Amino acid sequence: MKTMLTYLFLLSTPFFTIAQNSNFQLLSEKERARVVDEILEDRLDNLLPELMERAGLDMWILISREYNEDPVMKTILPSKWLSARRRTIMVFNKNKQSGVFEKIAIARYSVGKLLKGEWNIDVYPDQWEALMSIIEEKNPSSIGLNYSKDFALADGLVKTEYETFMEKLPNVFQSKVKSAEQLAIAWLETRSKKELEIYPLICRMGHTILQEGLSEKHIHPGITTTSDVEWALRQLVRDYGLDTWFHPSVSIQRSDEGNKDFLRSFSNRPKDQVIIAGDLLHVDFGITYLRLNTDQQQHFYVLKPGEQAVPEYLKKAFNNGNRMQDILVENFKKGKTGNEILLAALDQAKAEGLNASVYTHPIGLHGHAAGPTIGMWDSQGGVKGKGDYPLYENTAYSIELFAATEIKEWGKIVRIMLEEDGVFGENGFYFLDGRMEEILTIPRN
Repeated sequence: MKTMLTYLFLLSTPFFTIAQNSNFQLLSEKERARVVDEILEDRLDNLLPELMERAGLDMWILISREYNEDPVMKTILPSKWLSARRRTIMVFNKNKQSGVFEKIAIARYSVGKLLKGEWNIDVYPDQWEALMSIIEEKNPSSIGLNYSKDFALADGLVKTEYETFMEKLPNVFQSKVKSAEQLAIAWLETRSKKELEIYPLICRMGHTILQEGLSEKHIHPGITTTSDVEWALRQLVRDYGLDTWFHPSVSIQRSDEGNKDFLRSFSNRPKDQVIIAGDLLHVDFGITYLRLNTDQQQHFYVLKPGEQAVPEYLKKAFNNGNRMQDILVENFKKGKTGNEILLAALDQAKAEGLNASVYTHPIGLHGHAAGPTIGMWDSQGGVKGKGDYPLYENTAYSIELFAATEIKEWGKIVRIMLEEDGVFGENGFYFLDGRMEEILTIPRN
């Protein structure tokens, strides 16, 4: 079996090239599938048993019907399974007698090589009866099901499946059923060693495409619109053989618009504007590769005729954004909740004279992923429920925030909106592919 180092080599050498002039190469569909399955197998064998122990669950049951999959189940399906089949039931159990961690599929098929199919239709014509026989045989002290009030990603068990399960479940086990919210979140948010090896390269791919799209190759002042750039980014993603999990957005701040571009909300931005010299462009962009996602925001300045660099006042404003990133990640401490981190960071920013807002979220198998929410753009006093969840090690985050600075030369407030992906581990926080340290120019110097 190929190791992750082998796959890293493939990612950095001419193995499979789609786009010209790129500084990275992509794996073929076959090789991508092999990486996905290897990572999934490692997670199920080496990560999931620890997470179940932490969550205090003996048995975890996932139930989904075709095309209406639990978000968690989608992350456990092997590469060749693009959806559940008929009704797919997954059972994860620690055998009390042998201590062996068991991965069982109550389905007509084994789930790839990962979960062994154990539904003998000749013995149990009804699938639910087959499931109940497994529960009675294993006799778990606790049974986790995916339902949650606060976390949509942990609330994937649909009403009819839940009601049928509880109707079929023997009375002796009824009181042992509990929400698997803690386990579902842990499974989604925790990054394995293998994932952490490849994540920096995925973030580098995102940066590369983003910076190509926001360059003179695609932007012609006075002609190109923000919508043009958004679609250019979408096309680049497709040309590189990648996917995106949201449509990019490009917005403008400029000197002749007063304060209205600062005062308007994130949900009320202009839909399309022509880009002109002197504009400060902001882009929000993300890609998906090997089931991992990126989410990045950067700034670019369109040089005026005769200009050679970004004006100093914009550089100072940008530095405030970098400082706010530092303040936020300095407050990342294991066990602190998202709300505690948010309020501590905002208090420190205020003490340093920064006008800032934080709306940071977990990232990984989903773009807006499971884990502690650290502020929302319209909720700076804390987020009930999702903000009360604590910080664990080996979890990834999109450090998303803004710092607002008054620019006298423009007679207005400019908002530096940044977002970079990073990981909180046992040695603290680090950015997966660094971060933007300065505003880039269009054209580049």
